[in-house]
Order: sequence, then structure tokens, then C-alpha cells
Amino acid sequence: MHADELPLAGIGDEAGQSLADQLETLRLLGWRHLELRTVDGLALADLDRARAREIAATVLDAGITVVCLDSRIGSWSDPIDGPFAIDLAELDTLAEWCARLGTRYVRVMSYPDAGLTEPEWRHRVFDRIGRLTERAERAGIVLVHENCSGWAGSSADRMVRLLDAIDSPSLRLLFDTGNGVAHGYVAYDLLAEVVDRVEHVHVKDAVSTVEGVRYTLPGDGQSAVADCVSLLLTAGYRGALSIEPHLAVVPHTGSRDERYARELFVAAGERLRRLVDRELLDRVTW
Repeated sequence: MHADELPLAGIGDEAGQSLADQLETLRLLGWRHLELRTVDGLALADLDRARAREIAATVLDAGITVVCLDSRIGSWSDPIDGPFAIDLAELDTLAEWCARLGTRYVRVMSYPDAGLTEPEWRHRVFDRIGRLTERAERAGIVLVHENCSGWAGSSADRMVRLLDAIDSPSLRLLFDTGNGVAHGYVAYDLLAEVVDRVEHVHVKDAVSTVEGVRYTLPGDGQSAVADCVSLLLTAGYRGALSIEPHLAVVPHTGSRDERYARELFVAAGERLRRLVDRELLDRVTW
């Protein structure tokens, strides 16, 4: 396998808020793949149809492939007792985006507990994710559940239980290399249990300090990024590796430093490229 055959991408709003900034940063990296979460500081589902059509046309005219759309569904900002109608509406809107862009994947999570007992939390999660998955299946898209917030956010066993209960090709997994440090588990060990169900990957790295989690360039932290990439490739993964560096932008804390966003995003992208090139070279020379 040649390095150019493994798509490298990034969540563009960590490089810049405007679409122009996001596309320019990809150009600097020489990449042709983008993951979309927000544009101009607004979630995709909050943009009107005219703006959505304009963004899609600009992206497609630039020859860029959008590998995934990141929803807020089930995330840290969307607890299980929130109004489900909002999630259904967001998914419907993102399905329209997917149709315009030729994108298959929409990122979801499995809802913070809002103080519910575990059995009730689980019951509601299965119900909601099941109904969302049915909607995704009708739209011809795939929900990818991230190892982040929610009932199945940090447990391989729960991820497997959720996917087995829903039992649909429209629900798979998104693995983020760096979330284990932030959420208190070993991400590589989790990946080893679910790698055959992973269809999309986020790359970040971090270290745990007495002051809290500090994000680093890929390979400089405690997330075993290179080992995770190796495991994915060994298992036959050929999807995108999409950077979410959290170096200048950390959405869940509201932290954003535009002065260094592009520079740090490019540094993270270049580091990932070197890690991937080294991993593939090792496979050729072994």
C-alpha cells in the first residue's frame, strides 16, 4: 500500500473558522480531504439552505472530498433528557448535506446521562440511537459513534453491545486516538477490541498532567498514536485519518486562539504524515 492511498484529512474548523481558511490550510498540507463541523462559527445544521448549497459548491469546485460531517447529536452538549426532535432535525439536515457533498459518514455520540440510573440511561440511548440509525439507513448514510461522550463513549463492551443491539450497517464506530487520555482509559486497548467495527478515525494526542489534559502533536503524548495506526492498518483499515489536534481550538472548553490555529493544524498534519509514512515504510522493509 502506498502512502497516497490512505486519505489524510482534518476537522477544518480547528484551522480556521471560515471555509476559505479551512481550504487554504488543506492546500498548505497538500491534502484533498476535509472533515466539516462548523463554518463561520456555526454548526452545519444551523446554516440555512442557501449557505449550505454555496459551501458545497465551493468545496466540490475545489476538488475536495468531505470524509465526514460532525453532528452535535449525543455529544457533551446534548444530554439524554434533551429534546430528541432537535436531534432528528439535525440528522435530516446533515443527510441533505451528505447528498450534496457525496459524504457517507455523520459523527454521533451516545448522550451524557443527565443523572439517570444506568438501566434507564441505557434504555433511552438504545431507543434514540436505534431511531436515528433507521433514519440514516433510509437516507443511505452511516452514523459513526465516537469514543467520547455518552453511554458507550469509553467502553469497548458497551460499544459492541450498542452496535449489536441496533444491528444495522448504518451504525459503525469512529475511533479517536486521543480521547483515552482525556476520559481515563487506554485508547489502544479499546481499539484492539473494536478495530473491526471502525470506519472512521480521528487523530489527536495528549498527556495527563496535574493541571489536567494537555494536547500535543501526534506522537508526542501518551496516546500511542503510531501503535494505533499500525493496529488499524494490520486490521485492514483503509479509511481516512482525520486530525482533530485540539492545539489551538478545544470546542468543549470554548478555547480558541486564531493566532496559531493554522500553524498548529499544519504542524499536526505534517507530523501525522510522517508517522504514517514511517509505518508504511516499516511494513515494506520488514
